Amino acid sequence: MIDHAHDLDAVREATDRLLSATEKLDDAALAEPSRLPGWSRGHVIAHLSRNADALVNVLQGRPMYADSETRDRDIERGAPRPKAEQLADLIESAARFVDAASAPADWSRTVTMRNGVTDSASRIPFRRRIEIELHHVDLGIGYELEDLPDEFVTREIDFLAERFDGHPDVVSTGMADEKGRIRTTGGGAEGGRVTVRGTAPELLGWLCGRRDGSALTVEGGPLPALPPL
Repeated sequence: MIDHAHDLDAVREATDRLLSATEKLDDAALAEPSRLPGWSRGHVIAHLSRNADALVNVLQGRPMYADSETRDRDIERGAPRPKAEQLADLIESAARFVDAASAPADWSRTVTMRNGVTDSASRIPFRRRIEIELHHVDLGIGYELEDLPDEFVTREIDFLAERFDGHPDVVSTGMADEKGRIRTTGGGAEGGRVTVRGTAPELLGWLCGRRDGSALTVEGGPLPALPPL
């Protein structure tokens, strides 16, 4: 069962880690490239601020974004701002999200995300945590997949395995980490079953597109190519 209150506490902790790290950067460092193609670190921070507001929209029954063009334009406009403005926006938008996610509500209700994707309202705090944790890694400032909390890594692998389950472009795939945890995903594409083995951070990196999977061991065929998230 999803515990949205626990996840909200984890969001606060992840946000504090992100803010502590970002506060050490200067304007020049924010303008440098992130690990995401075409995005500076400023783009990543601007995106996180706008994502917080977008998830408030979701919780309050509004469209997540007005449209894709507005989303992209807001990120581009926010990316070159100086550090003080970026941090203030990140802090204030994070607080707005926590306030909205702390309000009494029916957490079993279904909400609509971007591109018509639906989910339980109770999973919105975890979705926000995903954004914070993975984009913290994307900043390329010393926080790596191996630094992510084990509990988060386990849940995010489960989340992505569920997301790709039955996908028409992914063959049946078994995954085994160093602790013996086994998951299955894919199965919608033709081909024999493939088994992928590696550490949990490496499996997560492959599933979320942050690593190429070269550190993984594959049996039964080539490493499946996963569609973008």
